[in-house]
Amino acid sequence: MATSGTTIFDLQIDDLIAEAFERCGMQITNGHQLSSARRSLNLMFLDWANRGLNLWTIEEVVVSLTGTTSITLPADTVQVLTAVIRDLSQSPAVDITIDPITRAEYLDVPDKSTQARPSQYYVQRTNPPEVFFYPTPGGGGPYQFRYYRIRRIEDAGDYTNTTDVNFRFLPCLTAGLSYYLSVKFAPDRTMGLKQMYDEEWARAAAEDRETARISFVPQLGV
Repeated sequence: MATSGTTIFDLQIDDLIAEAFERCGMQITNGHQLSSARRSLNLMFLDWANRGLNLWTIEEVVVSLTGTTSITLPADTVQVLTAVIRDLSQSPAVDITIDPITRAEYLDVPDKSTQARPSQYYVQRTNPPEVFFYPTPGGGGPYQFRYYRIRRIEDAGDYTNTTDVNFRFLPCLTAGLSYYLSVKFAPDRTMGLKQMYDEEWARAAAEDRETARISFVPQLGV
């Protein structure tokens, strides 16, 4: 027998909502249910940002530094994962590690106006977030701040959209929306749907990880 030859299955927002309501033992009968489900879906996306790393939302960003103490990050930035300073004055350009520090450590810096190649940065998680450098970029360069960030999952938007979610998370997404909707429309099914959601999340999260090898070497004589 022939197979389809395709691997493009996805769910539009309206199909996702219909599936979630069916798991609640319901059919969509009015516009309020649709808008309520889309609101729940957007709230769940925000919860996923708090739950941990979503690999498909990691992006590299490059910012040219112009001698200012701080820069403003895109408003949809959840967190900065890692960063380097690229020194463009060298040929070829060289990437140099820059270390994250805490708010207290940045506050303790006595002269924040000192200019040199930045070696430390502090991320202030305001809305939008800001990054403060020490030393202030200057005295060489030009420099770039190159970092990987976690961005927010895109909003659901129109009902004919598909979601900004990797295909591996579609079962978890459907189970999660079913659970969220059951709290409002089918409380008798909430516990069972929550258990299903937790199981789907555990499976998806276990797969959503980097697979490169890492080695730990003990330091003897310390």
